[in-house]
Amino acid sequence: MTRTGHIARWNAERGFGFIATPAGEQNIFFHVRDFRGGEPAEGLAVRFEQIEVGGKGPRAMAVQPLARAAAPSPAGPARTADRAANPQRRNGRAPSSAPRGLDGQPALFAIALLAWLGLLAAISLRGAWPWDLPVVLAGLLVLNIATFFSYALDKTAAAQGRWRTPESTLHALAAAGGWPAAWLAQRALRHKSRKREFLAVYVLTVGLHLGALGLLLWRSL
Repeated sequence: MTRTGHIARWNAERGFGFIATPAGEQNIFFHVRDFRGGEPAEGLAVRFEQIEVGGKGPRAMAVQPLARAAAPSPAGPARTADRAANPQRRNGRAPSSAPRGLDGQPALFAIALLAWLGLLAAISLRGAWPWDLPVVLAGLLVLNIATFFSYALDKTAAAQGRWRTPESTLHALAAAGGWPAAWLAQRALRHKSRKREFLAVYVLTVGLHLGALGLLLWRSL
């Protein structure tokens, strides 16, 4: 059955939310994998297919935004005026205020990546690694693969309400050298990409890692 409503609640970290309808229903569940077009946001008007899950209540499938539609709200005219005055507002929310670090600037990531590769090459030419070069490269490869899968497992756990990977573990992996895979996971999986505190610490781990490599190179000169 096709219905319309608006997203009343949205949990970006766990990847699910609830839709309210004009008929007064407030708790129609939907998962991020059933959302089509853009990114879910509270207040966004949507169209969806409702199904009944035995013992669990109604569920929304094939959820998609309603073009040029606004969510029902007592302050509807005020919201319309606000959007007219702020054309950058989309889906009923203001542009993200997440810190504009490596998470939101591919150019900065590219610069950091080039610096990282340059430091790795320079240290290798100086023979300053405490281990053999093949061991170092293999370790970095395994570390980055482990970092990406740690993000993926954490996102799955969040969606299913299971035990989460501690943020300190994700940061430790990034600081040890898995930060490129962490950046890729944040963007590809849309996980940990909007949490300001997490992103601020992530950028710090990148700086610490590059600083440690710079110190190692400096000591070899």
